[in-house]
Amino acid sequence: MPVLQGIKTRIDQALNLQDREFPALALAFVYFFCLLGGYYILRPVRDQMGIAGGVDNLQWLFTGTFIAMLCAVPAFGWLVARFPRRRFMPTVYRFFIANLALFWLLFQWPEAEVHTARAFFIWVSVYNLFVISVFWSYMADIFTRQQGARLFGAIAAGGTMGALTGPGLTALLADSLGTVNLLLITAVLLEVAVFCIRRLARFDFRSAAERQEGDSEDGETESPPIGGNILAGATAFFRSPHLLGIGAFILLYTFTSTFLYFQQAEIIESAFDDPDRRTQVFAIIDLTVNLLTLGLQLFVTGRLLQWAGATFGLVLLPVLSAVGFLGLALSPGLIVLVGFQSLRRASNYAITRPSREVLFTAVPTEQRYKAKNFIDTVVYRGGDAVTGWLYAGVGALGLGLSGTALLAVPVALIWLFIGLWIGQRHDRQTDRQSRTAESSP
Repeated sequence: MPVLQGIKTRIDQALNLQDREFPALALAFVYFFCLLGGYYILRPVRDQMGIAGGVDNLQWLFTGTFIAMLCAVPAFGWLVARFPRRRFMPTVYRFFIANLALFWLLFQWPEAEVHTARAFFIWVSVYNLFVISVFWSYMADIFTRQQGARLFGAIAAGGTMGALTGPGLTALLADSLGTVNLLLITAVLLEVAVFCIRRLARFDFRSAAERQEGDSEDGETESPPIGGNILAGATAFFRSPHLLGIGAFILLYTFTSTFLYFQQAEIIESAFDDPDRRTQVFAIIDLTVNLLTLGLQLFVTGRLLQWAGATFGLVLLPVLSAVGFLGLALSPGLIVLVGFQSLRRASNYAITRPSREVLFTAVPTEQRYKAKNFIDTVVYRGGDAVTGWLYAGVGALGLGLSGTALLAVPVALIWLFIGLWIGQRHDRQTDRQSRTAESSP
């Protein structure tokens, strides 16, 4: 039809699409929409399950997540290194669908609800890291580097839309369907993702040389492994002041995030008795965060980082956290919590996280993959686990919400100085590399 053809032509022009790219882009968009839409349905359910498992036991859940991550990362890396992703990815997603069905059945058994809630909390915390990582690895298998530069932004918008839709559905349906039944919606979305995976397998825009480089002996296309040797990453991490600085930045980020998460659980537990109502509140926070994130990404992030640089992005979140924790210390209520949590997470996703990823552009390739993998898994989840126990210890001293929030303020200030140090170090290193490149014949 001429009208539809005209619309497609305008989309192609707006997104700078070339021949045969629109169907692949649309499938990738829907694929990522389903992943993040499903996760953001599970996220408020997970947070409610954390309360159902006992706020006093959250430190055990963070420790369990860290242990599960240590087991899952090498197992998943082993699979990726040996099997083409186009062959095993649908099986992996169907495995997650089976997990969701199993959890749905277990939640029908009231006698085991507390234990099931704890297991579900850990499962979602691990599940999220892997589905997103696998998605982007698959995109690298389908699209060339040049296409990635043009198309990955539009594909990421599918995830942003899913992140907005998921909590909206949860807030809308939690009362009528019940929290547990929301798991089935995520299962359906994952099945749609499997459909997109199979359809995307028909596209391979890579050059003949790239296909030959990735072909296995039996002619199947092999995907590159995810991450790297975790021991090599640890060695590089401990030998590099730059990487140690990034690790310290991540560690203090997890410290403040875990403190805030525990305080969020306590405030919402005391404010609402109904589990479905709690799920709605968590969903509203997620919805607010994603709306703010989308607005910042579209209208602020690019211009701000171009004008102020990565160092500004690194110090923004610590400053915001220091002010927010001080506000919670003075008024530990629901309104302050929701405002602080929403601004903090949106600023992280839209500004600080991109600034943090820029730091790895100035390190050698091996460190960029292996050491980054170590930081993003062991350091990140280890920080969660240690901070969970620290928060429990502080709570045992009887400081209360105001006292624990006040303790986080000096930590945020130390975090600020570390962010300033690694940002300035990165700027100096980048300047040296630029001058070396300009002076080379």
